Amino acid sequence: VQLAESGGGLVQPGGSLRLSCAASGSIFSIDAMGWYRQAPGKQRELVATITSGGSTNYADSVKGRFTISRDNAKNTVYLQMNSLKPEDTAVYYCNAPGVVVTTGGRYDYWGQGTQVTVSS
Repeated sequence: VQLAESGGGLVQPGGSLRLSCAASGSIFSIDAMGWYRQAPGKQRELVATITSGGSTNYADSVKGRFTISRDNAKNTVYLQMNSLKPEDTAVYYCNAPGVVVTTGGRYDYWGQGTQVTVSS
């Protein structure tokens, strides 16, 4: 199973970006999916999560600005980021902690990360 992220880049403060993360491989089902981020010199932190049923959870720092969504048919999760701030600069990682594979077993997977830089 692989998680492939896309959509990162450089954006000015106040701008928007949309991240995508597609899961592929021998997948039977995926429960929750989420986004984390890690800024230089800081620990990785939760940004947002979404269950297979669509229930969402956000870090206080992104509430009202970021929106997480998913397409279960495509095993893809999205993160729409609006009103971006310089403090949002980080490497953003996709996570799927409850992937049931077709051969049996439940595993935790991470993407390789995508850089988001907010700067004028």
